Amino acid sequence: MKIAVCIKQVVTREWQLRVNERKTWIRDQDASFELNEPDAYALEEALRLKEKQGGEVIVCSAGPARAGQVIREALARGADRAIHVESDALATADANAVADALAAAIRAEQVDLVLTGLQSDDQGFGQVGVVLAEKLGMPHATIIMEVQPGDSGLRVKRELEGGWFQWVTLPLPALLTIQSGINQLRYATLKGIMAAKKKEIRKVAAPAAEQPMQRITSVAFPEKAKQTQMIGGGAADAAKDLVRRLREEARAL
Repeated sequence: MKIAVCIKQVVTREWQLRVNERKTWIRDQDASFELNEPDAYALEEALRLKEKQGGEVIVCSAGPARAGQVIREALARGADRAIHVESDALATADANAVADALAAAIRAEQVDLVLTGLQSDDQGFGQVGVVLAEKLGMPHATIIMEVQPGDSGLRVKRELEGGWFQWVTLPLPALLTIQSGINQLRYATLKGIMAAKKKEIRKVAAPAAEQPMQRITSVAFPEKAKQTQMIGGGAADAAKDLVRRLREEARAL
């Protein structure tokens, strides 16, 4: 089975976020970065499928040159080779532009399965996977908690709301967006790190930029504010006043 795994480099959760001068994104010149956590679970699932079914795992990332850090990490964990769609503009591009770049890189590989994380830890829209499936013309399923390969396709378990799950059968090739927690992550060994240095990372140019479908106009930190109001009177009257305020002013009821 030939599997492509889409991975993204995101700012580490421990880094103190700062807004850039134009107030359109974070200031990332001096930030520290890591592999997007949901993508790590997608990579792990791909490696486990390879161990069971045989085949090849190709990691694909669309982003600036610094994304090579997480590509090397993925190779050290066990991926066979990588494709890097390198462009500084992709660091803040919308889901359509990122999916377009990934589709251009993956299409020629003729893969059996594409795995992505459910969403990214920075923007968190959860759109790249489903848009990519449409661009590749593949059936897809989202929020996957279990993958069972079969002779004619895949049987996958989707997480629904309220603690419910759904089993879906898909033909191959297909695309799945993987939920965090689907498996136990492995970490790169010294042997894997050394082997990663010899693995291929093919760099490809990003396709011609389309008109963005989404544009970030402003980024700001939430303002912390607190306003306390004292409700006087007896218990019964105070309770009535509290309910009124919650309904009419706070609109919480």
